[in-house]
Amino acid sequence: MIERYRVPEIYNIWSDENKFKKWFEVELTVLTVREEQGEIPKGTTDSLKCAKFTVKRIKEIEEKTHHDVIAFIEAITERSGEESRFLHQGLTSSDVVDTAFALLVKEVSVIIEEDLEKTLQVLKEKAIQYKGLPMIGRTHGVHAEPISLGLKILSWYSEMKRARERFKRASEEMKYGKISGAVGNFAHLGLEIEERALERLNLEVEPISTQVVPRDRYAEYQFSLSMIGSVIEHIAQEIRHLQRTEIRELEEPFRKGQKGSSAMPHKRNPIICERLCGMSRLLRSNLFTALENIPLWNERDISHSAAERIYFPDSTELIVYMLRKLAFVLANLNIYKKNMERNLWFTNGLIFSQRVLVALLDKGFSREEAYLIIQENAMDVWEGGGNLKEKLKSDKRLSDVFTEQEFDSLFDVKYYLKNEDLIYKRVLG
Repeated sequence: MIERYRVPEIYNIWSDENKFKKWFEVELTVLTVREEQGEIPKGTTDSLKCAKFTVKRIKEIEEKTHHDVIAFIEAITERSGEESRFLHQGLTSSDVVDTAFALLVKEVSVIIEEDLEKTLQVLKEKAIQYKGLPMIGRTHGVHAEPISLGLKILSWYSEMKRARERFKRASEEMKYGKISGAVGNFAHLGLEIEERALERLNLEVEPISTQVVPRDRYAEYQFSLSMIGSVIEHIAQEIRHLQRTEIRELEEPFRKGQKGSSAMPHKRNPIICERLCGMSRLLRSNLFTALENIPLWNERDISHSAAERIYFPDSTELIVYMLRKLAFVLANLNIYKKNMERNLWFTNGLIFSQRVLVALLDKGFSREEAYLIIQENAMDVWEGGGNLKEKLKSDKRLSDVFTEQEFDSLFDVKYYLKNEDLIYKRVLG
């Protein structure tokens, strides 16, 4: 991530310092279990706990070895006593790296889930706040029938809630480690060592592994992040659409001192929402890489490794940044009620066509006949102006079909929100 979009908490989790700390935790945990099993001398773990190593020294050794785990082990052993010979004994690099990676993902997932909850809370508050505020609903970008702003936001809330549940499930599937050796056959350390070590680390045992934890777990996690990103994009794109000058029902916050264009001083562009849409594309592109990482040669190659070191930190940092930006936009969203009212009546009553259609069916008209009458009048309004209500009133085919009161009720916006309470109850409980 470039500095402008950096999230310090996430960045620190993926730092080299924290990574090596987790590697060391895995190594010490295995030693502790082996010591308890009587496989290595008592006091070995305590002696090595005090081992000092620095990122700088690990990097120096890696310049020579071109192997980060070997450099890590050498940096520890060069400043330790003879007990260091038991460090990494019987382990392969991925035993340490993959297990430590699960610990890192646990840390980062806590932050992501917290931000998901905060975003959901903002969505819920806004859905309740704007319940009953009528606006035009659109399909294919064309005016359809009235909805409320509250219902629109409530649908965003429901979508984000599913994204959160999906993420929680994927997070659980990442809490797996392995201490099964170079090809997963436990040739040098027994299954009990793995089980007890992972229990101490609060991780689940990968039932069967190769040299690595299977990468379908990683792909599922990235999929859940991409889905969160797509929900964010859905919301941001809708705000962008409704911020268009000729619509201008919603608008992302435009702060004091902000400039919209280097050339045109009048511009108020939806830059945050546009940024969120672009970032969602990045998340989805990372999903492609995660899926490509599932098939590895035989029991393992390292084609996945370099990519994971880039896309995993980037994706987790990106999603937190996006959630925080979205929460800011939603909390400070500009609402233009007069424009909503104007747009409701922009088509001169055409949006009530289905209401009249249903009423005519109730009066005994065939569907084909009723549809034809309404469509003919609607097309006249589209092409020549006028008002649908007045045109239908003057249509001789409908004379004496409705009373004045019945006819007026067919063009009442409130009719379309009569089930709003029930929808809210269904979603919010």
